[in-house]
Amino acid sequence: MPTPLSCSALLRAARGPCPLFRLPSVSSAAATSLAAAKPIRFGCPSSATATVRTTAPSRQYHYDKDNIYGFRTPRTFSIPDYSSEELTNRAKGSNLVRLVNAYRTHGHRLASLDPLNLTPQDSSALPELDPARYGLNGSDTFAIKGILSAPGDVQHMTVNEAIAHLQNTYVGRIGFEFAHIPDASERRWLDQTVEARKTSSSSSSSSNLTNDQRKRILEILSRSEVFDHFMAKRFPQVKRYGLEGAESMMVVLDQLFKVANLAGVHEIILGMPHRGRLNLLTDLLDYSPEALFHKIKGNSEFPDDVPGCGDVLSHLGVKTRMHYDGAPSDLFVSLLHNPSHLEAVNPVAAGKARARQMHLYEEKVTGNLLGDCQIGDQVMCVQLHGDSAFTGQGVVTETLGLSNLPHFTCGGSIHVIVNNQIGYTTPAMNARSTVYTSDIGKMINAPVIHVNADHPEDVVEATRVAFEYRHRFRKDVIIDLIAYRRMGHNELDEPAFTQPVMYKHIRGRRSVPVLYEEKLQSDGIVSKEEVSKLRDGYFAKLDEHLQASYNYKPVADTLEGKWSKMILPRTAVTKLDTGVDVSTLTEVGRGSVNSFGIKVHSRLAKYHIATRLQKLESGTGLDWATCEALAFGTLLIEGYHVRISGQDVGRGTFSQRHVMLVDQDDERTVIPLNHLLDDPKKQGKLEIANSSLSEFAVLGFETGISWDSPNRLCIWEAQFGDFFNGAQIIIDTYLASGESKWLRQSGLVMLLPHGYDGAGPEHSSCRIERFLQLCDTKFDYSDPTPDNPNMHVVNPTTPAQYYHLLRRQMKRNFRKPLIVAGPKLLLRHASAVSDLAEMAPGTTFQPVLSDAPSDSVERVVFLSGKLFYDVHKERKARQMEGKVAFVRLEELAPFPWEEVKAAVGGFPNAKEYIWLQEEHQNQGAYTFVAPRIEQLLPRGASLEYKGRGPMAAPATGIGARHKAEQAAVVAACFE
Repeated sequence: MPTPLSCSALLRAARGPCPLFRLPSVSSAAATSLAAAKPIRFGCPSSATATVRTTAPSRQYHYDKDNIYGFRTPRTFSIPDYSSEELTNRAKGSNLVRLVNAYRTHGHRLASLDPLNLTPQDSSALPELDPARYGLNGSDTFAIKGILSAPGDVQHMTVNEAIAHLQNTYVGRIGFEFAHIPDASERRWLDQTVEARKTSSSSSSSSNLTNDQRKRILEILSRSEVFDHFMAKRFPQVKRYGLEGAESMMVVLDQLFKVANLAGVHEIILGMPHRGRLNLLTDLLDYSPEALFHKIKGNSEFPDDVPGCGDVLSHLGVKTRMHYDGAPSDLFVSLLHNPSHLEAVNPVAAGKARARQMHLYEEKVTGNLLGDCQIGDQVMCVQLHGDSAFTGQGVVTETLGLSNLPHFTCGGSIHVIVNNQIGYTTPAMNARSTVYTSDIGKMINAPVIHVNADHPEDVVEATRVAFEYRHRFRKDVIIDLIAYRRMGHNELDEPAFTQPVMYKHIRGRRSVPVLYEEKLQSDGIVSKEEVSKLRDGYFAKLDEHLQASYNYKPVADTLEGKWSKMILPRTAVTKLDTGVDVSTLTEVGRGSVNSFGIKVHSRLAKYHIATRLQKLESGTGLDWATCEALAFGTLLIEGYHVRISGQDVGRGTFSQRHVMLVDQDDERTVIPLNHLLDDPKKQGKLEIANSSLSEFAVLGFETGISWDSPNRLCIWEAQFGDFFNGAQIIIDTYLASGESKWLRQSGLVMLLPHGYDGAGPEHSSCRIERFLQLCDTKFDYSDPTPDNPNMHVVNPTTPAQYYHLLRRQMKRNFRKPLIVAGPKLLLRHASAVSDLAEMAPGTTFQPVLSDAPSDSVERVVFLSGKLFYDVHKERKARQMEGKVAFVRLEELAPFPWEEVKAAVGGFPNAKEYIWLQEEHQNQGAYTFVAPRIEQLLPRGASLEYKGRGPMAAPATGIGARHKAEQAAVVAACFE
């Protein structure tokens, strides 16, 4: 966590006694006169003044030509075009070219991919692979350079030799799909890589692997099967979602870990569903079997003194350190916790991988890390999928859609589909509309490698090709591991109820580990006795762990590394001084509209830049966007990073933010807040991640980023508040419950524009009631337990309140999600403004804003949000200031018990207590606050509801009706 120095101290330290600050250059006469009237003093002695900078900042620190922090694209790689010799060969052998291309395009359709062989291939269905179709004679000889690659230095082939080579390459136990890739360099690289490899498909006794490598495969496969047998014998009633039938998944991951580490990758972020998770945890990832058995027996995975509800076996996560001889560093693998919602972990894994890479890059530019740091070279994301889920769950498509976007790419993910050929009881014909489950990956032009999971050595080859592609091009690649599921969806299920033919076939065949053991025995690599010793030894070892588990004491696997200065809070009710020196606020505010000489849109120059400078000069009337910029800027100069993501966040949905300024002639872009200090290494960075039109995947991605570090303020802004419901799964399973289930903190901020302004059913409400229902803030005032809810829900009514909330989010020594029912009309409301003094030292966020105590008040109205400004105006018009008092609940969760109690006590003669809201009665905060407020009222008093009645939709879409309803709500406050 950054050293808690004041903003002004940090600014002074940035560049000796007088740091360089850059004053915006605007054409507005008002702005010019302001700048000329008073030189800017930036934490300097009285005799020194800051230098005005109007030139563009240095581009050395930033990723692209336009200085957009976080704008990252993979390095490009190209293969030279065909040489004149190759072009001549292609012209002379044009018919052979057509045949070769046919194999590259269609060969996978005849490959031996299904270990069950339930749908035998029909070669007559592919006339494209018939050489006679192209007028070729088997004995014809061609120079193949530029047409077909081959192992060694082969220069010529007959047609028959070429067909044999193509059969081994494309119609074996690996099927390649890459003809759909539009980039010619990628296709040619894949052509050459795939065709030049030595295949073992033609001979059962040949292998591209050493004996030690084959023994390693045997060991991994056998241990996986032994683990499942052990679990079935010792815990027969446990749903373990075993790996039987797809044990080759372990071979894929073991190979990936090794080749990635040898290539310089030192961290892998892994997301996966339930199947095979326990096998992977206890074997490759070195998760303590004692901890697992302790959990299976019904115990908590957390120490007794650590609060948390825990989670089921199939959601456990771990971070482990692995060593491979010859690698430049050890490998860290993080298996992320996942919910039961299939594929929801995918964007979280991608987001965390991205955040890890950004952290490494930031270390590089500040001099803390030696060597280069390109996108994807040191951190890799691996995502495992189920076959039915990959096509059925929309979050897969959304996450794929992020993969090549500059602010979301993680340098290519490797996707492994563990293809059971069935989803629960759903066969492929009912599960997808595509030929392969992997076909949706073609939307991002990802190459697909299908492989028969019954043949582990082919699985190794497929994995190596996949990694080589990803490592070279830094793009996603898919391995379709075609296997089967020996048991049902879980071990207590009977699959033959619905798939009798499939399971008759499965139960009549030997397992993948047994088949491979027999193969190595026949090849003389291992003996039967060695196999028995391996199996019996591992079973006995697991029994030893089981006995030791009775004395196992769990440890809290949390708050390590970058999180070590954070705590597991006992209460989330904290008050921090989040104010900053007024002079610093002024300087940051001016810096936030520095255009660096680019041609800014005339309306922005006049209404955004010049107006902000005028308000800063007076110190009064600061709007929402200005105070947000002040929060961002002060955090940045204190060393924190800020990332705001969502649709149109750079400009803002309501054209209010404008943290990025775009040149009107050439679209060069400047983010002024990234240049508050002359030396960019001395401040944090603001990343503006304008996203695709996705909620589910993008919010999951930001959750992953927030998990990586407590020192990055992560914000996701919905275009309109109710658009969050497209991401409800992430909210329910990660943000609301992640800390309780997994001890994983997140400081993610959700900005949800909210307010009834006639915009209709889908643009009025952020459905605040849903978030309040998810909060575990305490219900009874008499409960002495400190309030430590899972997240904060706020509805601030002033820009200063919002400023303090953002700063509080980073200044605390723990992290909680923050849900902000944000403004729409208040963004430019004349009364919804703040003064610099409200953000000065000694100020903080106020959970309750109440009218001054008064003995004359007869009615106390509790409310929250923008409705306050409507009723405040109406009260003045009715001259009822002395009779009606307003108590604004700025923070709803944790419920501000003491502040509400103090507010009630300030009106001792009140006879009526009302909750007023513009949301409908079955929505909004009413059902949450009513039973809590009533506990704090004088004896015998009750809380009366006033507002709209119940309705199915959040708001009406009829303009006249909206106006009438809103007028009635306001009037009800005084009647």
